[in-house]
This record gives sequence, structure tokens and C-alpha cells, in this order.
Amino acid sequence: MDTLAVFDTTLRDGEQSPGASMSIEQKCEIAAQLARLGVDVIEAGFPISSPRQFEACRLIAERVEGPVVAALARALDEDIEAAAEAVRGGKRTRIHTFIATSPIHMEHKLGKKPEEVLEMTVRAVKLARSFTDDVEFSPEDATRSEIDFLCRVVEAAIDAGAGVINIPDTVGYAVPHEFGDFIRTIREKVPNIDKAIISVHCHNDLGLAVANTVSAVENGARHAELTVNGIGERAGNAALEEFVMALKVRSDIMSYRTGIDTHQIYNTSRLVSNIIGFPIPRNKPVVGDNAFAHEAGIHQHGVIKRRETYEIMTPESVGRDFSNIVLGRHSGMHGFKKRLDELGLALTDDELASAYARFLEIADRKKEVFDDDLYAIIGEELGRQAARYSLEYFNIISGNVSVPTATVRIRTGDEVIEEAATGDGPVDAVFIAIDRALGVKTTLNEYTVQAVTPGKQALGEVTVVLEIDGEHCVGRGSSTDILEASARAYVNALNRYELIKRNGDRR
Repeated sequence: MDTLAVFDTTLRDGEQSPGASMSIEQKCEIAAQLARLGVDVIEAGFPISSPRQFEACRLIAERVEGPVVAALARALDEDIEAAAEAVRGGKRTRIHTFIATSPIHMEHKLGKKPEEVLEMTVRAVKLARSFTDDVEFSPEDATRSEIDFLCRVVEAAIDAGAGVINIPDTVGYAVPHEFGDFIRTIREKVPNIDKAIISVHCHNDLGLAVANTVSAVENGARHAELTVNGIGERAGNAALEEFVMALKVRSDIMSYRTGIDTHQIYNTSRLVSNIIGFPIPRNKPVVGDNAFAHEAGIHQHGVIKRRETYEIMTPESVGRDFSNIVLGRHSGMHGFKKRLDELGLALTDDELASAYARFLEIADRKKEVFDDDLYAIIGEELGRQAARYSLEYFNIISGNVSVPTATVRIRTGDEVIEEAATGDGPVDAVFIAIDRALGVKTTLNEYTVQAVTPGKQALGEVTVVLEIDGEHCVGRGSSTDILEASARAYVNALNRYELIKRNGDRR
């Protein structure tokens, strides 16, 4: 079987999803889990875009062992130098440089002639090679580029020292047979292509990212650039879990293998979902709640008789072999930490202490704490160290014959601010009170509530999307009290906005 390299760009392209900004601690936690998952390359970020991106790349390169750690750079000297410095302390590192090659991008975005783009490509790759032997080059918007010019650029990049040539379907424009033919044409028309590995990076604007990636592999690509849960710009990228399981389930017709430990897929998916605040749709392939659920009678009958009648893979194969261990208020730190380790959730001592305190708070309110509760707790706690605001207290008075009134106490550094407000309902009142306390103007675009686990004492999870100064910020909070979860989610979204504003991300 041919071996394929999995290049994970969750921490770079995935984070470019509107509202998906992560703290440095959160990026490092996901990077550690990606290493456990078995990815070959972690694209840690875009160092030139902000101090936070630079620092996250630096820490991931220094701390994560196993995968190659890549940093993205435009075909500009300052970008490449920043990328090189960011990953300098890593054992296995890569510089990934790119420039657009399609007519529409060259004319309207770059304002460059084709020959100028060709010259910039060669200069960028040579400069990157002066820092590392592992250089990747991407002709952005490749699938809308003129094929003859694209092949000239690819050939020049390889001659300059690029060992990986990534062909991105940047706007998700291609369809599978077309993209496969595109890769085959590049292999046939670029005379030195045998000196490089072909990679592909497919976007999901038409819902074809995974299919396009599979087609590319069948036509000679040997690197697949993917993201956990398919997150990314606009409609996202090819989903790692879907691509990997497609190869595994259909190994009868696709003789390719990856180094992915599929038993870590579910843990990784839930960790990313809870950290960035993007719920996993119930009907999401492989990791959604309904992926292995059967309601129709004829399906249930078939599955009971033989699972393979309606299941082409098992829950256990993707890590959904849930433990019988249930934690509660009497569980000690040892049992709590052991279960987190089993779920692939590795925390620092400070993060562990904070998470355990939150766990005890939840355990006092409900008899049993399940794995999904733990994911929610950890996802919420990981970003606290970088948070500017924290909710210390709230009180709500509401009823069908009273005016809903909320009082909140917010801590920001050494300052404690209290404010009260009325609203159309208890949730509206607490949101207005938080806005008044912090002096911010927001627009609430989305508000969703879902139960994390079943039962009357279930942990409720609230997700909000706020628009602040043109930025869309996702916030997530969890509690057995939906009003408390709502307040936590709102403050979490405001902290994400402060993180973006403070670090000045240019994306």
C-alpha cells in the first residue's frame, strides 16, 4: 500500500474560520492532540500576521515531538524570515510559502504580471531553503490558473529547492474528475516533478473537498492537507476524519494508508469543537451524534442481527468506545486526571487545577459527570488564563408577571465591575447587563442551546455569535443552569474579541 502524508492545517486555515480564534494555550493543546492522532505535519500558523501567531508557532515547534511543524509565509522576505525565526527551535520544521498564480488573483489582488510572480516564486523558495531543507510551495488559486503558466511556476519552484508542491483548490471550484485530471496533467507536463511530492489543499465551497482530495490521491498526490471537523475559510476544508475513514473503509479499492491512529479521531474532534466553540452537527459524518444512531425500525432490526447491515465502520474504530467509568463528586484528582489522560486531554498543572475545581462545581449539581461533560469543561477552562474578563457573579429575577432583571459582577484584572439591567427576558437582561458593565456595543447574531448529556441534570451548552466592530466572535459556555451557561458564553465571546483586538491578527 502507498503511504500518504497527512498535513493538518487546523491551527492555521482552520483558525481562519470567522470566530474561531484560539489562545496560545489552546493551540498548543490541540497541537499535542494532533501529534497523538498521528498527523505527519502540523501547520502551526502564520507567524507574520500577529505576535500571537508567532508565539504559538514558536511554542508548538519547541514542544511538540513527532510531526513536522510548518509555518506559513507569503512570498515576501519579511514573511519568510518571520516563519524561519518562529520555528527555529523545533527539531523537524518546514517553511510553507505561497503566491497566487491565477489571472484574477495576479491582476486584482497582487497587481503583478506573470513574470513577476515567477521571479517572486524563485526568490521566496531560495530564501526559505537558506533556513531549512524542508520547503513547501503553493501556487494559490491553482485550479483557476492557466495550466501552462502554472507548470512553469511549479518547475521553477522545484528547481529553486521546494520539496513539496501543494496544489490548492483555494475557492473550492473544482469537481472530482476535473481535479484528478488537473493533478495528472501537472505530473505529465512538469519535467522535474519527480523531485518533489505533490500535495493538495481542497476547500469545501461546493461540498466536494473530500471527494476532490481522494481524486487527487488517485492521480498521484501523496500529501493531503486537511482540518479537523473540516473547519476553515468560508465553507471549510477537506475534513481529516472523513478522508482518513474513507481510505480505511474502502481499502478494497484504494490501496493507501496513513499514519493516523483512528481511535483518536473522536477525541480530537470533540477537543477542537469545544475549544473553538463550533458544535459538531448531529449528522456530521464519522463524528456526529447520529453517525452511529439508528431510529427506523428496519434499521434497528438489521443492526441488532448484524451491525454491518447498516454500519460500514464501527464506533470503536474512531474512538467512540465509551468507558464505563463515570465520575462524580467523590472522584479525586487522581481519577479525574486518569480519565482526562484516557481522553487525550493533557493539561498543565495550573490548567488541571482549574479544570478540577470546575469539575467539582459541576459534580455538586449533578450525580454523574460523563465524558461529554469533561470535553465541555476542558474546552471552557483552557482559554481562561488568556481571558481578560471573568464572570464572578450573576443574579436574575424573572417571571411571567415581573420585569426580567439581571445583576452581574465582572472582573477585569484587579477591577471588579457591577451592573444591572432589564430586558425582554432573563437572557436578554443578563446580556444587556454585561454590555453595560464592559461598555461594549454588540449585536447578537446567533444563540443556541443544547444538552451535552441526557437527563434532567444534564450539562447545558450555550453557543453565541456576537458581532463587534465588524468581527464575528463565537462564545461557548456550559453549566447545569442555562442562564449561567448563557452568561459564560457571552463573556467567552467578548474574551475572543479582546484576543483578536489585542494581538492585531491580520488574516
